[in-house]
Amino acid sequence: MAEIQSVLFLYMLIGWICRKTDLVKAAAQPSFTNFLLYVSIPCMVFQSFDMEFTMETLYRGASVLTIATISALVSLVFGRYAYNWCNPREKCIMKYGTLVSNSGFAGLPVIQDAYGQDGLFLGSLFIIPNRIMMWSAGISLFTDAPLKQRIKNVMLNPGIIAVELGVLRMLFQPAIPQQLNKALSALGAMSTPLGMVIIGMILSGVSPRTVLDKKAFILVAVRQFLFPLGTLAILRLLGTDLLTLQISVVLTGMPVGSSTAFLADKYGADAVFASKCVFISTLTSLITIPILTIFF
Repeated sequence: MAEIQSVLFLYMLIGWICRKTDLVKAAAQPSFTNFLLYVSIPCMVFQSFDMEFTMETLYRGASVLTIATISALVSLVFGRYAYNWCNPREKCIMKYGTLVSNSGFAGLPVIQDAYGQDGLFLGSLFIIPNRIMMWSAGISLFTDAPLKQRIKNVMLNPGIIAVELGVLRMLFQPAIPQQLNKALSALGAMSTPLGMVIIGMILSGVSPRTVLDKKAFILVAVRQFLFPLGTLAILRLLGTDLLTLQISVVLTGMPVGSSTAFLADKYGADAVFASKCVFISTLTSLITIPILTIFF
């Protein structure tokens, strides 16, 4: 896991250099993000369902969804009461960062590299509750969007659509042309380097001299230690199988979602503070994620 994280760090460094040298213009960065979210990651998720449907698959999938749902609900409740000491423009960021992780953006590439196709399948299911929370309760922390709009955001999320199509693929095993299958696999394989390069681009906009923030480190402690270690302890007591435990702990311990900075900027919260949280959380995850895997 440490080796994988080191490679991901190199990808981030390349993204950082590309932005600092203006090789990639600031105006182009959102296009890279859109390609990742709407094309590459959905392809990777869809391809993860290219397996035979069995009762073991059904059982494991149901277990992962249950664990992920409980984890998301605990995060939501914890965030609601834990940050009343923060000012309003920072409190919504602390709550959102506690609720929404980078489990899809950075987590799935890590899972794919570390645990292979079976791990990616479980990881694709694990992020569903997180994505639902992101586009419903998460958005509501920044804005009073109507319920209809929140439901629409969830249903039209490309990651959720990819999971739905992937489940149909696994159940009915349709014949997909070889050329299309290869193209989908290649586009999905881009998620790992491209996702990390984009994070590097985001981090390039944060000044190292102003990045240290006590509240951001508190958020890191909650998101990357308290929650995953709690998940690890409970799942071990329940005798959960090793792969399910590994996927659950690693994805629960993923850094703060990069969307935290986007939404803070869009809805008038403290975007500078949000960027610091993303920066510190992403950087410390290079250490915290390998540490978590020591306990398996």
